[in-house]
Amino acid sequence: MRCYPPLMGSRLALALGIIVGILAAAIVAAAVISMASGPAATITLPPASLAPATGPAGGPSTSPAVAPSATASTGPATTSGDAGATPAATHSPGGLFGIGLPAPPLQVERLGGGTIDLASLRGKPVWVVFTGTYCPSCRDEYPFLESFAARYADTGLVVVTVHEKDDAAAVSALTSELGVTFPVGLDPTGTAGRDWKAVALPIHFWVDRDGIVRAGALGGVGPDIMAASLATILPGVKVTPDDSPSPSPSPVTAPSPSPAP
Repeated sequence: MRCYPPLMGSRLALALGIIVGILAAAIVAAAVISMASGPAATITLPPASLAPATGPAGGPSTSPAVAPSATASTGPATTSGDAGATPAATHSPGGLFGIGLPAPPLQVERLGGGTIDLASLRGKPVWVVFTGTYCPSCRDEYPFLESFAARYADTGLVVVTVHEKDDAAAVSALTSELGVTFPVGLDPTGTAGRDWKAVALPIHFWVDRDGIVRAGALGGVGPDIMAASLATILPGVKVTPDDSPSPSPSPVTAPSPSPAP
């Protein structure tokens, strides 16, 4: 067995260490080169939680999705003298009342004889009200209707009420009691009401001289809404709710003292 001197052994260990280091470096370099030549790593993000927007033709839209905006009402505020009514008035195009559209045909039997035909009233502003004697708020509106009809008769205004599926005798009694002077129609089968979409009573339509519906109201509306809507078919005319003065209360006077005996 050979024995190496101490200096010789240390040199051999140093040489072996260098060789091992070189081999390790070569392995690491090969691994790095292999990773660099492989496919690139990708990161997949979850899709947005918004529903996809669609374009005009049903395809994807390039416009950003936005929340719907609120639509402002252009109609006047509604008030009612009947606390139980839920009136609604509008001057918006189309809708329940057909604002801006030609009024439907209207031809009904007139109370007392004859026929009411809206076509024959072309050229005049017409206020059409579908109503009934069995409807409390309908009955309450009659004095206001009569007041407007009388005060604006010189403008050519024609007020027409149409009683839906009503008893002719009851209609005659009511209108006679209230002294109604404008035309009153009868729609015993409800055909006219269906044509005009009279979904509830009372319902009002204001039709201009050209036969176009300009305003509408549903429910027991008061004179303020009536005046504002009537103004849409009486351009240039100042329409007021009621120009009749309210009765003044009688003055209260203290009794004169009795003369002393």
